[in-house]
Amino acid sequence: MANSRRIAAITAAIATAVSLGAVGAQASTADARRSTADARSEAAAPTRGVRITRFLGEQRLPNKMRFRGTTVGGISGIDRDPRTGTWYLISDDRWRYNPARFYTGRFDINPVTGAFTGVNLTGVTTLRRPDGTPYPAYGRAGSADPETIRYDRWSNRLLWGHEGDRPDATHPEIPVSDLFVRWTNTRGRHLGELTTPRNMKMTATDSGPRRNFGFEGLTSTARTITAVTEGPRYEDGEPPTATKGAPARITVWSRDGRPRGQYVYPIDPLPAAPIPPTGQSDSGVSEILAIDDYRYLALERSWIEGVNYKVKLYEIDLRGATNVLSRDSLSTGRPYRPVSKRLVSDLSTVRTPVQNLESLAWGPRLRNGECTLVIGSDDNFSEQEVTQFLAFAARGC
Repeated sequence: MANSRRIAAITAAIATAVSLGAVGAQASTADARRSTADARSEAAAPTRGVRITRFLGEQRLPNKMRFRGTTVGGISGIDRDPRTGTWYLISDDRWRYNPARFYTGRFDINPVTGAFTGVNLTGVTTLRRPDGTPYPAYGRAGSADPETIRYDRWSNRLLWGHEGDRPDATHPEIPVSDLFVRWTNTRGRHLGELTTPRNMKMTATDSGPRRNFGFEGLTSTARTITAVTEGPRYEDGEPPTATKGAPARITVWSRDGRPRGQYVYPIDPLPAAPIPPTGQSDSGVSEILAIDDYRYLALERSWIEGVNYKVKLYEIDLRGATNVLSRDSLSTGRPYRPVSKRLVSDLSTVRTPVQNLESLAWGPRLRNGECTLVIGSDDNFSEQEVTQFLAFAARGC
């Protein structure tokens, strides 16, 4: 998420922070019931948790580095093709420098030791609209805010997510742009899109998703495609504060692109109040990554003026959570059960100061059986931030 007010505040105060707590929600026995078939398949799913075993290294790209006529930065999503080892990196640049695009690259991770020793870009591709033209610049109808990308190994295509846009009190001139998840090939050609649920439609009123709180994370499995909003819709409650969390929505589609469920992700409260108390903050889910059809890793990232970025990595489980796809409001009506959460790592302790971590992907499996996990940052094209990639070894994945 690239928020101009946040960037301005960083430049002035060089402040930041991520953290999180919990949204309280009562269980609804009736809503949480599953069919017998679902219960059997869920019972058969693995229950061991993912755990980080060691840190493998850090790599960075230079601020605003030039590559094949483009300015590199704003990397908001990464993923890897396990067949070829090619990495895909999507930029959230909205033609501030160049049209909406993704990069390809190579990440050097030693298959024996796991040592993470290099990141090299190998190509850049412009994303195309259905009519074959590039997406227009920010502030124009039809522009795109790319925030996440996945290589779908079951179809050999790419999925990417647009956060959407809309006017608000500080940006009354912005046109409404519905968020979406779209297919593209590796040459950037549009290949279709998923059906966006009605409750995810952008509006020009205080309803639907908030500005900068649309689809931020995306992942896929052999059976499903899943996306998460960064924060709450207007009808679902207020954004997180230092005393209260907030609900984000996880939407699950079947492979044919039809929504089949929606579940509540409980965002933690802010870890601290802004400094000054009237200062700004942004907090929410910045990426998800499938472990299996029910379990995901989730990045919770916050920025708090006068504090810092702080990020936590959670494992979440959809089993037992209430399907809220048909519910327009989470702040009123009957109670619901959110997804369960388990802390995997407080990433703020790995590198200080922690960066604006927004991307999350599985790397190659090591010869000793450990899987590798790569987490990347969006530098917002700011000289006060960096494009950083952190690699970890993990078990239980």
